[in-house]
Amino acid sequence: HVTGGRLNSSRAPRIRKLKRQKDGELPSECTYRLCASPAMILDDTPLFDPIMLSDLDWSQNVVKFSPEISPLNPGDGLVMRPLCTADFNRGLFKVLAQLTKVDPVAPEVFINKFEHMKQTGDYYTIVVEDTQLGQVIATATLIIEHKFIHTCAKRGRIEDVVVSDECRGKQLGKLLVGALTLLSKKLNCYKITLECLPKNEAFYQKFGYITAEELYMQCRFFD
Repeated sequence: HVTGGRLNSSRAPRIRKLKRQKDGELPSECTYRLCASPAMILDDTPLFDPIMLSDLDWSQNVVKFSPEISPLNPGDGLVMRPLCTADFNRGLFKVLAQLTKVDPVAPEVFINKFEHMKQTGDYYTIVVEDTQLGQVIATATLIIEHKFIHTCAKRGRIEDVVVSDECRGKQLGKLLVGALTLLSKKLNCYKITLECLPKNEAFYQKFGYITAEELYMQCRFFD
């Protein structure tokens, strides 16, 4: 089990399901208990260096905010920061479930995915946390693709932008997109792209995004 953030070892299987989930029920910190590998830790170690956010030149932001907010000052009682594994217990998946289908994920699986993303150095998932509630209320991800074209350049992609229904109207979506757009520029990407519904085009155009001529296509293997 988890004590002080550290996962205690046990002879039991690595993941012990504590209760049977009903169909459609979201995963929560009460669903699973980690029972092995003392190296597995749910803690506040960031996915990437927080300085990369604090050092953004916010004067280059092209979108107006009223009232004024920024990555360093996202609002009263709020903080914008890199994702950490402790966010598993801070409602991360409840927020993501408002964007798309979210299946139950065991803590160990989440930690392994986090470590993989951290080791590659090409994933920049940021969250906005309500520090009074200790809950994640918004998140988005910048992924860096490495290319041979354009003199072995890098391309950025923004994915999984979502703000909790209860916290919309606080300009957090704009803040997420603005921060990741500037971060991609700071990382020397030759361009940054995203996918959105036609009804959201006007929102992203405010940041300088334009509708490309290419048609978005996909081949989905499972939901």
